[in-house]
Amino acid sequence: MPYIKQDLRPKIDKHLEALDKELQCGGDYNYTIFKLIFLYLNGGKVRYKYLNEMIGMLECCKLELYRRIVGPYEDMAISKNGDVKGLDWLDNYYRDMLR
Repeated sequence: MPYIKQDLRPKIDKHLEALDKELQCGGDYNYTIFKLIFLYLNGGKVRYKYLNEMIGMLECCKLELYRRIVGPYEDMAISKNGDVKGLDWLDNYYRDMLR
């Protein structure tokens, strides 16, 4: 999902790493992301095509964050603290589907 060509990454990463040092909280990141989208849309891109593209990009970023970071974190918490009582049937359901 967020995997751009290798040769483009250093130039972008340099700016992002410098910016990251300035951002202090979630609100700062929220502002930054919104401002980047605003800059992208400025100059005649306030059209459904581009608005939809930005909403899709945000949704995919959210899903990638969940897939790569939140999901594994939740799995660790389940292993450490135990699962929600009564969900045993769910493991059996998926196990049966794989047969």
